[in-house]
Amino acid sequence: MEKSIYRIIDANFNRGREGLRVIEEYCRFYLNNSQLSATAKQLRHLLCDAVGKIEPTRLIISRDTTNDVGVGQKIEKQLNRKGLTDALTAACKRVPEALRAISEMTQIFAPNIAEKIEMIRYQSYTLEKDIILYCGPFEKFKGIKLYVLITSNDFAEVKRLTQQCACGGADCIQLRTKGLEDDLLFELASKFVNLCKDNNIMSIINDRVDIAIASDADGVHLGQNDLPIDKARQLMLKPMIIGLSTHNIKELEKACQLNPTYVAIGPAFATTTKPDIKVAGSEYIKQAIERLKDAGIASVAIGGINFENIEQLLRLGVTAVAVCSAVTEDSDPQAKCRVLKNKIEAHLQRGCT
Repeated sequence: MEKSIYRIIDANFNRGREGLRVIEEYCRFYLNNSQLSATAKQLRHLLCDAVGKIEPTRLIISRDTTNDVGVGQKIEKQLNRKGLTDALTAACKRVPEALRAISEMTQIFAPNIAEKIEMIRYQSYTLEKDIILYCGPFEKFKGIKLYVLITSNDFAEVKRLTQQCACGGADCIQLRTKGLEDDLLFELASKFVNLCKDNNIMSIINDRVDIAIASDADGVHLGQNDLPIDKARQLMLKPMIIGLSTHNIKELEKACQLNPTYVAIGPAFATTTKPDIKVAGSEYIKQAIERLKDAGIASVAIGGINFENIEQLLRLGVTAVAVCSAVTEDSDPQAKCRVLKNKIEAHLQRGCT
């Protein structure tokens, strides 16, 4: 019986370790998210340390792959993977199953080890949740290049601008309203979200997590003094894009610990939209782009951006810009969006050739 216990532990230790490695590599090489990758790596090392408290030779000696009746057994579609997400899902399910088996066996002769394994198992559930909350919005947002902010309380104007910007190539539109009662804001937001869906572009609600959730928007954009990201996620019924404004490297460092989908970096130039915020300028834009390379967090340059100065930002490595008055106050928003989008795409294409 003792040998059987060690065989079970050995098989599931390998299974759990392998699953955590798959998760780690997914976060590292696909999501490019150092924080999630580091968490998976830490759990793998914790598992190795915990099982390492068992005499290692006992596990190796108990191994009998040749006579293992489970070797070669196949279930239809067991290894059917259509993409990276399928591999991730399988790994996330495999890890806690393996940990539970180890926990049950070690409980027989080493309850202290079983307790550590159970802690790792619960942490693996949290990691899976964190990855799912992050990777869905990550997928949605990674192609965003032109992001337009509409600041209006009038639905007719919101509709006109949304449709024209969509036709001009905008990838994402944020609705920024001020002073509306909640019932009117919800009504406007719901109509705006439906417009965005009809035009196949991302919809973001400014500041109000509750309105973003209730209107079924793709995401919410938060300022430094809005509801914290972790609290916002607790309210969400499904994974949503979360953006966060940052104006200096200190705010950016804090943001990186919170894993938003993207950060707005700026103001790049003086802006009438938020005249009270100090211009961050090109120095912060460069710092932010460098800092975010391995963070798995997208960035959108914002603040006073227009046709005349966008090239300055693109040369710094900016790949997505947010504009407001440069488009919404133009006599032809559709044409202005097209010009800006073409500039971004042309610059990115030159960078790839």
